[in-house]
Amino acid sequence: MTLDPTGLAYAAAGVATLLAALLPRALSRAPLSMPMVFVGIGVLGFALIDGLPSPDPVRHGSVTVHLTEVVVLVSLMGAGLALDRPVGWRRWSTTWRLLAITMPLSVLAMALLGGWLLGLGAAAAMLLAAALAPTDPVLASEVQVAEPSEDVESEDEARFALTSEAGSNDGLAFPFVYAAIAVAASGLAPGGWLGEWLLVDVLWRIAAGVGTGIVVGFALRALFFSRPAERVGLAERAEGFIALAGIALAYGLAELVGGYGFVAVFAGACTVRAAERRHGRHQVLHAYVEQLERLLTVVVLVLVGGAVARGVLDDVGRREIVFAALLLLVVRPLTGWLAQLGGDTGRWERNAIAFFGVRGVGSLYYLAYGLEEADIPGAEQLWAVTVLVVLGSVVVHGITAGPAMLWLDRRRARRAERVHGTEEKAPVTPV
Repeated sequence: MTLDPTGLAYAAAGVATLLAALLPRALSRAPLSMPMVFVGIGVLGFALIDGLPSPDPVRHGSVTVHLTEVVVLVSLMGAGLALDRPVGWRRWSTTWRLLAITMPLSVLAMALLGGWLLGLGAAAAMLLAAALAPTDPVLASEVQVAEPSEDVESEDEARFALTSEAGSNDGLAFPFVYAAIAVAASGLAPGGWLGEWLLVDVLWRIAAGVGTGIVVGFALRALFFSRPAERVGLAERAEGFIALAGIALAYGLAELVGGYGFVAVFAGACTVRAAERRHGRHQVLHAYVEQLERLLTVVVLVLVGGAVARGVLDDVGRREIVFAALLLLVVRPLTGWLAQLGGDTGRWERNAIAFFGVRGVGSLYYLAYGLEEADIPGAEQLWAVTVLVVLGSVVVHGITAGPAMLWLDRRRARRAERVHGTEEKAPVTPV
């Protein structure tokens, strides 16, 4: 009996969609994560079914760019809409530290390791470091804040810092990618690219992205959260369209003016979230985005598993394994810890923030984008290392995130009960 490939594809999609709906709650307290399950499904499916096309990211670079781009955009909107804490210098102090210290130090360390340990050229080492720099709002649901609430003080520092960091640095990795592209085109000598890179790729593109996102966010607030809009019911049963419009408008307009679209989407989401924080529409908006994000993530994870089954890691050796281990277990924890020195974060939350620098879909996007935009040799090795790091993050962080965050929550609850005499009303305290 020959199975109909169309029917098989639809049945598999149905099963995957059901699992995407059920697994997050079922695995919430287990040392297992949804990404681990779907990567495993991808490996098995593509290993056992010969008729499936090979999801080779080198051969299908353009498709990889656009698919991962959409996933990251949706996840950035979800991260911004989920944050209860208003943007501010002191309120976001841990986030600013991670962006200003951890990210640049990580890029520097990984570029040096890429050249010394992996033997990469300057442009390839810089691109690999830039691609692996951002943490991921897609695969890090276990260590991120939950749905929006009315209490701006409800978020513990660990989840808030990891969510806001992931939302912010997924756009701020772009300057490092453009630096790698510039080096590939002009050489390592800074005279040929540094000035333009600082003025355009760093200052202008970031400012344009932030500004565009804020403008789009305010426009959506006026259209759907203002009192006139409430009176005429503009947003009734349209929350899904509002979320999609916010993503498309912020990204598209930012790209048109030469800004970073990723930065614009996150800034726009935070601006929308600042409107009428007690409004119930925020929960509905976030629910739409979260479901779309989960569905798209399943597709990418299965394809990553398929790429593994079809040989993307065949050339991985001891050096690549050491590089991935150093990034996940030394570089990120050390730079994350250094960034928080002198801060107000509690010791155990500081350790969690430093350790859970999840790498994921953003890294796949940036590598695919850089390879499409510049002639950088060694694409197969770069993909092998990046996929290895993402898989290592999926396994290491997937096993540890649930138990670690549950332990932190219980410790925090016990501390609050001792200090305030009641667990239910006590504010969040650092641990």
